[in-house]
Amino acid sequence: MTRVIVCADDFAQSAAIDDAILDLIQRGVLTATSCMTLSPAWVESATRLTPDIRAKADIGLHLDFTQFSRTLRLSHPVLVLRSLLGLLDQHAVRANIQQQLNAFEQATGTAPDYVDGHLHVHQLPMIRDELLAEMQQRYGKLPVSERPWLRVSSPPAGSGFKARIIHWLGAKALQTKAKQSGFLVSPQLLGVYDFQGDAAAYQAHWLTWARQLKQCPAPAEHRLPPVLMCHPAKPSDLVDGSDPIAKARITEWQVMQSPDFSTWLSKADIQPVKGSH
Repeated sequence: MTRVIVCADDFAQSAAIDDAILDLIQRGVLTATSCMTLSPAWVESATRLTPDIRAKADIGLHLDFTQFSRTLRLSHPVLVLRSLLGLLDQHAVRANIQQQLNAFEQATGTAPDYVDGHLHVHQLPMIRDELLAEMQQRYGKLPVSERPWLRVSSPPAGSGFKARIIHWLGAKALQTKAKQSGFLVSPQLLGVYDFQGDAAAYQAHWLTWARQLKQCPAPAEHRLPPVLMCHPAKPSDLVDGSDPIAKARITEWQVMQSPDFSTWLSKADIQPVKGSH
């Protein structure tokens, strides 16, 4: 079996997203979800992360600087540009990271199982340095296996232009610095696409990702398997008109909740697993 961490982003962004994620965790399709802890819905959403859910999936922090952030909230293009030029307010960056980790720990009573970033901001220059410094301060005395791991946004070669841009914005640097700091990192990230198309198109993407998974090197000792990210949401009358991928979320849900999808995963010898295992 080819092992993969199947990770849903944006938990706590909306009830429709939470409903889809929790359902897919119970079905054994998802094995991780990343939480937006500055969302107004976070405290209520966190109550749904029961011991049963946490036994089935890793619960991580989805580091956010562009949507619900309070101390430092910028548009994504401006955030990227300022980070590349070294023009972000270092103290505001650190404070924002601290707010989100504090909110996670206060609501769940634990550290996150892992950390990633909304729009992959966790691996941008300046942000990755402050993130690792804060994680080292909080969790650096724990055994390596008990520390949060880091999702590195490094899609396989041949995943397209968008995927290469995501990698270029700091994947290698985050991977290197995290390892030097004693944190486990995921080797590759699958699931990047343009959020266009119907259910058949999304199914076709999964076929491509399955082939790429088979080509990923087997995890060595103490190394995480690849991560495949997704963004499902159940259909709802309360659709967020400002969400650019609202339609794609429902399409993903329609595909992944199907019994045929779970059967296909098994026949394709793909096993969703928790990274913390």
